[in-house]
Amino acid sequence: MTNKLIIVEGLPCSGKSTTAKFIADQLGFSFIDEGTGNHPSDYECHAYLTDNDLKIFSDSERNQIVEKCEIKSGGYIVKLENFNNKLFEKLLKYKIYDFLPWEKEKTVMLDKWREFVQNYGDNRYVFNCVFLQNPMCETMMRFGFSKEVSFTHIAEIAEIIKPLAPVIVYLKNNDVYDSVKKASAERGDEWLRAVIDYHCEGEYGKQHKLTGFEGYINALKERQQREIDILSKLDIEIIVLDNPQHDWNKVYSELITKLRIIGEKNDNFTCN
Repeated sequence: MTNKLIIVEGLPCSGKSTTAKFIADQLGFSFIDEGTGNHPSDYECHAYLTDNDLKIFSDSERNQIVEKCEIKSGGYIVKLENFNNKLFEKLLKYKIYDFLPWEKEKTVMLDKWREFVQNYGDNRYVFNCVFLQNPMCETMMRFGFSKEVSFTHIAEIAEIIKPLAPVIVYLKNNDVYDSVKKASAERGDEWLRAVIDYHCEGEYGKQHKLTGFEGYINALKERQQREIDILSKLDIEIIVLDNPQHDWNKVYSELITKLRIIGEKNDNFTCN
């Protein structure tokens, strides 16, 4: 199978991580979930600082940062968990995804994707949600940008990963309300409050005057429509699964068959 990268996407509570792990187990790929802290194509819980940013830190703090950083994208990238409470709190204001201006964040993230493609070696990966979810949460929810801005950024990522013959598996969910309600009962009130605040207090939520659980669900439904439209315009392999939660066993069987057919097609194309 020539495909080196499969990415499972969809809304929260749609079954992405379970599906991604199932694919990896069936095809012998390495499964990379979100929240690992060491993602090969993403910066989770990392901060980005410039030389100017470092000026507010003490000499001792600067030395710690420089000692533990990676110098990339014109600045210093550090993993937040490597620092004690006081310095950790000071570095939080430079956290990637939460505080960087868009133009800088975009550059940092595209550079990370390029680094991943350059260094992937002989590995074959299944990722959970970094291709659509993270960019859409930033461009749409945090900054309130148009679908066109989101598409442009995601299309750039798609172009970068083309050498890996990627396949995007999208879990389309027409039962968003029920799925989130069920998941919130398992994940708890703290999780639900956090996701509601994120979606309603960001620029998109403010623009559309979203509030509470209904506002969160409306934001998710619009995001899904945008994501499906964006996927339809990308020149990479896409598999959209309609409401897979209705019969996971059937869907999983058909999915693995589709992935193997895509792999065989690419193998034959390469041989010719």
